[in-house]
Amino acid sequence: MSIPYRTRRTLHRLGVLAAVLLTVGVIAWLCWVLWLQRYVVYVDDGAMLDFNVSSNDIWGEEAVEPKVEAKVSIFYNEGANAIDTTRELKQLSGYYITNEMVKTNLSNVLLQVERLPADTTIMIEMKGPYGSFFYDSQIGGATISASTDITAMGNLVKRLQSKGFYTIAQVSAFRDREYGDKNVPCGLYMLSRAGLWMDPGGMYWLDPTNAAVTSWITSVVLELRDMGFNEVLLSNFAFPNTDQIIFNGDKQAALQTAANNLMSACSTSGFVLSFGVTDPTFQLPEGRSRMYLENIDPNSIARTISQVTVDDPEARVVFLSETADTRYDSYSVLRSMNVVEEVEARKEE
Repeated sequence: MSIPYRTRRTLHRLGVLAAVLLTVGVIAWLCWVLWLQRYVVYVDDGAMLDFNVSSNDIWGEEAVEPKVEAKVSIFYNEGANAIDTTRELKQLSGYYITNEMVKTNLSNVLLQVERLPADTTIMIEMKGPYGSFFYDSQIGGATISASTDITAMGNLVKRLQSKGFYTIAQVSAFRDREYGDKNVPCGLYMLSRAGLWMDPGGMYWLDPTNAAVTSWITSVVLELRDMGFNEVLLSNFAFPNTDQIIFNGDKQAALQTAANNLMSACSTSGFVLSFGVTDPTFQLPEGRSRMYLENIDPNSIARTISQVTVDDPEARVVFLSETADTRYDSYSVLRSMNVVEEVEARKEE
């Protein structure tokens, strides 16, 4: 059956019109998508549209490829300073000093330090999760805290050591905003790959499998060891508690490998390298090391200890507590300097 000429002409015009409308629709849709991009904001849980954002606002950090010529320092520890497991670790009982305590009430910290006996264990925060150093670090690329009295901090450390305290330096390991900001390829990316994932506290987390990261941490540990600290605690030795990061490997294996590498590079017969973890089943590397756990309710102490796999948990598992609760006393425990008077008064009784 033949189609009349007029009908064919009408169908042809309708086809052309439909094609034009389709083309215009596609172009309009593309323009709409491009226009919407300026209002896309990436958050911890994904992405959202925020029409209050100005087109001039800058969000996140631009990821850049590492320089090809950049060199990563590798540390080896052999011979007389190699790992020595023959010396047993003793049970700890003492206090920790945060940088906030030093900044807000240094006079009280100094007063309490003078009152404590010489065999007390004191841990002091030397580098926080923001990445700033609370002492006069000589490491290349180190950012010294502008809000900390570095001279007063140095004098405090010298006084702790001169009194014969067992001194521990606390260092934030994989939670480090400053290093992540300066070394984007070393951090953990958000799923959208738009930049590094940031936790609710505004901090970036580093990749434990990255050689530059472990080299950086090693440099910090060795500097503090040379300053005379008996022990260094690497707090935040974990992955962030989120499923919004890109990491395809075995997280537990990655942490174990990093711990082994750091221990091999830093341990000596008279020095202890310890790890602040969130998983009590974490296996400590061979050598002189401890596991630090915080935010453990006193009612959960027995259950937590039943999960650890380290030998001599009374000495090698350390609880960090903000209170003077006596239920921690069967194990190593460091309490906030804010409760020192209550604890020392109880000892005298």
